[in-house]
This record gives sequence, structure tokens and C-alpha cells, in this order.
Amino acid sequence: MAGSHVSLSGEAHSPAVPDGGAASRHGPIRTVHLVYPCSDSVATPYAIGRHLGNRLRSRYEVINYEWNDRGRIRPKPGEVLVGHACPERGTVFRRSCADPRWERVILLEPYCHGDDQDAFVESFIRHCDLFLAITGVYWFCDIANGRFAHWLPKMRHVDLAIDRGEFPPLKTAFAPPGQRRFVYIGRDARYKNLGYLAAVARRLPAGQVSWSGHNTGYPELSSLGWVDFGSDEGKRTVSGFDFMITVGDADGNPTTILEAMAWGLIPVCTPQSGYVGFRGIPNVPLNDVEVACGVIRDLQEASEDTLLAMQHENWRLLDERFNWDRFAAQVVEAIESFASPRCAPVSPRHRLRIAVAAMRCRPGRLGRVAQRLLRKVRRWPERRLT
Repeated sequence: MAGSHVSLSGEAHSPAVPDGGAASRHGPIRTVHLVYPCSDSVATPYAIGRHLGNRLRSRYEVINYEWNDRGRIRPKPGEVLVGHACPERGTVFRRSCADPRWERVILLEPYCHGDDQDAFVESFIRHCDLFLAITGVYWFCDIANGRFAHWLPKMRHVDLAIDRGEFPPLKTAFAPPGQRRFVYIGRDARYKNLGYLAAVARRLPAGQVSWSGHNTGYPELSSLGWVDFGSDEGKRTVSGFDFMITVGDADGNPTTILEAMAWGLIPVCTPQSGYVGFRGIPNVPLNDVEVACGVIRDLQEASEDTLLAMQHENWRLLDERFNWDRFAAQVVEAIESFASPRCAPVSPRHRLRIAVAAMRCRPGRLGRVAQRLLRKVRRWPERRLT
């Protein structure tokens, strides 16, 4: 781990503050221990650590850690812990967050309850004053309907951001109606739902939907292979497309949507990709090929003026909403806040479901056993406490 004022031990500690009301504070906040991947890369999560850290340094001393660093921080007066917890036990945020000497403990990381990827947070969220959830509007508005609804009192919505200077405009004109092209950018993770995208592409003219990434098993998606979009060749490649499409079923808010907006492409996505209610981001329904193809055909026939208006609306959104100054301001607000609400009460059975779900996400034999257990406990009736 890098930085000063850091010493490590294996001692256990009690929660930093009581779980209700406002947190007490011993004095002004001087130092932020920031646990987040950080490098010169423009890709997330590294860009988050870099841009956030640079802005926090205008107010505080900032000490950086990687999210999978081992060990434990022993804080001094005026110090705050902010960052991304790692699913692995023994990592720095998880080992450090329970220390009562922190002025504040702020969890900051992507969130999506469409699957169980966040279940591991249950074991330590009581030690956090607030959870800043980097996620889309769709998922934040739906928290009350998900497995982690009892976290909601602690949660605050944070929009992802990009630096438009790192993703310059590339699209100045759109192809003629009927000749426009779509590109998916990313990997074949389960929650990306690429089988659905392939089914949509199968109903469209050949070559209309391409994939930038390692295409394995989806011949309907024209493979571009891996593309370096920072290179001149990569920029020429992306400028040849009109739309970026992603159809995930549990995708918090993919950065590729914001990157495509900055380049000038029109993003098209499922609501379960996080972005809903934006005029420049058309939605296709989840797992409904016929309706999705209808949306795509409408976009194929849209006028040039319509698409240019959507493009400029998206650039306005990036300037006013999805930017690093606003992102950092939300983090500073949480750091300087006194809010530290309790999670809502839940039944022991519900906590067991979450514990099993967290185990299921772990690799190897333990994860397979947990998958079988989870299928059983899902059949138990819910009994939430009031």
C-alpha cells in the first residue's frame, strides 16, 4: 500500500459509528484514504480512481490504495475512508472499515441488484456511514424491489462520468436510412446477455450489428476483434458506426454508453443497462426480439436532423451531468455530511439468503455448493421485520 500515515495490524474492531442518526465528528477532515483502482488508463475503474483522487486533493491529503491490497489501515484523527470494497476477504477496505476512529466511512462502488454480485457487501455495510452507489437511474429507482432493499437508507445515487477530452467527437454525419450500423463494445459476460443480441441480429440484414471484443460463438455478430479506440485506426473504425447497442439484463450503467455518446454515436440499450428516460438514449425491451427489431428499424429510418438532435442532447448530458466535477462533488458532500442512517431490519432468513448468495459468487467448489443452497432458500417465504 502506498502513502504515509499508514500502519497495518490484524486486530478486530467494533463499528465506526452507531448505525442510526448522525455520525459524531472529532474535528475537521484532513485526510482521505481512497481505495480505488487508479492508473493513467481512460477505462473504468482506473479512470474513477484517477479523476476522483485528483479532485479530492484540492481539499484533502489523499492516500491511494488498490482495492485488492491486503492489510488494515489504523486511522488518525481527521481521517476518512472512501472506496471500493473487494469481494475477497482480508482486503484493505473490508479490514479497515470497522475501526471506530474513522471520522467517516464511505463505500463507493458500482451497484446492481439484477444478480448477486453485490451480496458480499452485507457483511460490512453496517460499518459504513453511507453507500454511494455508482449505478443507473433504472437500478437506483428499483432498489426497494430488490434483494438489498434494506440498504436503501444508507444509499445515495451517483452517476458514472467520463472526460470528454479523452473521448473526442468522431461522428459528424450519419449513414443514409437503411444503411446504418450498430456496434456492441465489450466482453461476453453473462449479464451482457449477448445471446439476445445475437437473436436480434439474426432478424436483421447481415452485417448490421458488429462486435468489438472477443467474439466467441455468435456468428450473427460481425466480429471486429479487439480494437484500440485510442489509435487512429480505432477511431476510424468507430466513426464508421452510427449506433452503439448493449442489451444487458443486470448491467448497472456501462461506461461504453457514455463513451459512445462522447464520440457522437447514439447509444441503444435495455432499461436493465441502467439508462432510462433520456431522449438521446433509445431503449429496447429486455428479451423481446420483435419489439427490439422494431425500435432498430425506426432508428434506421429516422431523419438525419433527428439523429443530430439526439447527438447534441447527449453531449449536453455529458457536460452537465455525467462529468467528473459533479461525481467528485457528490463524494465530497458525503464526506462532509453527518448522515449515518441504519439499514432497515430484515429477517434472519433473508440474511441467510444473502450470505448464501455471496458464497455463490465465489469460485470453485464452495460456489457450486452455495448455488445449490440458494435454490433451496429461494423457496422460503419472505418475512421482513417491521
